[in-house]
Amino acid sequence: MSTLIVPALLAIFVGVALGLLGGGGSILTVPILVYAAGLPAHQAIATSLFVVGVTSIAALIPHARAQRVRYATGLMFGAASMVGAFGAGRVAKHIPPAVLLIGFGLMMAVTAAAMLRKAKGDASKEAEGEAGPRQAVWKILAEGLVVGAVTGLVGAGGGFLVVPALVLLGGLPMRQAVGTSLLVIAMKSFAGLGGYLSTVQIDWTIALVVAGAAVLGSFGGAALAGRVPPTHLRKGFAWFVVVMAVFILSQELPKLFGIALFSPAWFGVLAVLAALPLTAAGIMFVRSRRPAATLAHALTTQ
Repeated sequence: MSTLIVPALLAIFVGVALGLLGGGGSILTVPILVYAAGLPAHQAIATSLFVVGVTSIAALIPHARAQRVRYATGLMFGAASMVGAFGAGRVAKHIPPAVLLIGFGLMMAVTAAAMLRKAKGDASKEAEGEAGPRQAVWKILAEGLVVGAVTGLVGAGGGFLVVPALVLLGGLPMRQAVGTSLLVIAMKSFAGLGGYLSTVQIDWTIALVVAGAAVLGSFGGAALAGRVPPTHLRKGFAWFVVVMAVFILSQELPKLFGIALFSPAWFGVLAVLAALPLTAAGIMFVRSRRPAATLAHALTTQ
């Protein structure tokens, strides 16, 4: 059980990411399970689907209470995603583990690039939650199938794909897209898990410990949702994802040639380093919100 302390502590950040951003859970969960808990790739991906599914349900509750969930759109998108996730989960067993992890690392890099590009956009529109026009139902269903397939193949809940899709195709405001994405992620994560369970055995001790820690983190993330500008956190989290992507690719690409560049023991160090941009973004936000009069008063009274 002591070997689960580090994975459990890191899983708290998974919950925070899901509760606050409506995504990012699997991007962190798979590396945690592979490099910190020592699970094989297929088992880690299957376990991540369970962890993210449970955590998404927990994070969904406070968002639902705050009326930030659109159930009709979420259920339609989620149903299509479940079909894609289950089908992809059935064929994932035929793909070599190294290829799955390399694909996961590349997807992380693409996701980070999209997040950084979004952070450079119009911050005022994102903060106000302006939505795009509602699009055709078939486009929402098609997007759901694609995102679901990604979930089933590499264990990625796809929150950073779901949220933009709900805004652009579903016509939802940003904050409601975040809440609704948790419903979608839960649905397709459990569908993808169903596709894996026929061929993969899950260590339920690890799964329950990591899921429990992530659920605790999700409550904190959901409590912060609506208070912290998405642009600030998106930029910090994007750099977090960049570091994790570089680490995974540096681990897995050399394996194709029989070379190991890093020991998994470096995971803890890199995780801490990767968390620094997110922490810095939070500090910058707190400072930017401090009233100038309060700061001047503090200086004159010293």
